[in-house]
Amino acid sequence: MEVQKNINRKDYYGGALMVLIGLGAIYGGTDYHIGSLSHMGPGFFPAALGGLLALTGVLIAISARSGDSTPPAPGDGHAHGLPDFRGSACILLGTLAFLLLGHYGGLLPATFAIVFISALGDRKNTIKQALLLSIGMSAIAVIVFWWALQLQLPLFRWG
Repeated sequence: MEVQKNINRKDYYGGALMVLIGLGAIYGGTDYHIGSLSHMGPGFFPAALGGLLALTGVLIAISARSGDSTPPAPGDGHAHGLPDFRGSACILLGTLAFLLLGHYGGLLPATFAIVFISALGDRKNTIKQALLLSIGMSAIAVIVFWWALQLQLPLFRWG
């Protein structure tokens, strides 16, 4: 029963922190002209995202108070007390690979690298799953950023 209280407390405080950050983004967005939906100003986007973040935080805090969370399964976690740095290391390495490949290789290899390396941070993912996810996200990135938004980053760059 003690595990359930800790999980609920973490969710409650996490939701409260998200509400505070969201309210800060809304407040920061009001320094600029917000505008309307048809004529958005520079403050519209941070205010809208701040509102969504605050709403998400409220929902998380409400779900933490309901007490419906379940304790972790006995097989989850590690046999030792050391933290698992695999996920953090893979995300950091994926970001560094994106920076390097984005500069020297282009959008497609950079997107593939960040998704593939970051997906390997989850111990439940296989290399095949990470490969399929990387291919799919690379295709989405090409469609959204290169074709639709015409981002000024070439698909491939040699050198």
